[in-house]
Amino acid sequence: MFFKKNKKEKEPQYYTSATNMPVLNYKVYYMSKLEKSMYFLLAFLVGAAVGYLFYGGLAKDEYGNATMATYILDFIVCVGVGGFAGKFFVPIRTKTLQEKNVEKLRTQFRDMLDSLTTSLNAGMNVTDSFLNVYEDMKVQYDENAFIIKELEVIIAGIHNNIDIEDVLMDLGERSGIDDIKSFANVFKLSYRKGGNLKEIIRNTHSIISEKMEIEEDIKSMVSSNKMEQNMMTVMPVGIVGMIKLMSGDFGANFATGIGIISTTIGVVIFIISYVLGKSILDIKV
Repeated sequence: MFFKKNKKEKEPQYYTSATNMPVLNYKVYYMSKLEKSMYFLLAFLVGAAVGYLFYGGLAKDEYGNATMATYILDFIVCVGVGGFAGKFFVPIRTKTLQEKNVEKLRTQFRDMLDSLTTSLNAGMNVTDSFLNVYEDMKVQYDENAFIIKELEVIIAGIHNNIDIEDVLMDLGERSGIDDIKSFANVFKLSYRKGGNLKEIIRNTHSIISEKMEIEEDIKSMVSSNKMEQNMMTVMPVGIVGMIKLMSGDFGANFATGIGIISTTIGVVIFIISYVLGKSILDIKV
């Protein structure tokens, strides 16, 4: 008897908060159909062009003229490589967009803590401080900024007698950011037990700021290496293109059996090197 494996349910892009407001799940990102189509088409065109450059023009006759088999193989190569490129690129781009959202939230959360510290130091209580922070953040960011939406949930919670710490705990869970989770946990313990909130918020702000400064330093140090990697990525394609344009006879060697095998081995080594290079330069703090 065979059992059908249950498909893992996807995490939703949005949840409903305790205030009945939609809140974003930062741990996932789902492209719209238009986004997915555009990125797939872009990768497909680039992949098809590169595939044709490396494997185009196969099965020509003895005089170097294209045959029906040449056109069929060219079509198969372009569609196959282009389809693979599109299928490969869309998930990578999705992950990149999700990480950008998380980074935006972390930056905006740091600015919120800075404003919150200032409000508490001015003698305001926690509730009034969050109300004041909301007004400050509206000056710094547009109405669609992540932190504005999150502060609107907090303000709605205040007006509906929902504990601030519970709203912050929910944000920490949805964000997937360890610093926000830690802040929410410590805030929850201190707020109800009379801890030094000013010191907690100041320390959290300092930790996030230091991490971001270290990340910026690392990005600056590896930026030149990433530029070199990007150049090395484009260079083989450019070299093959120049050879085929400038020397048709030499370029014809790519269509021979040995040429196809050599090209395939080179492409595999290139892909492995590129993936390893990306993983080495992707330094997390």
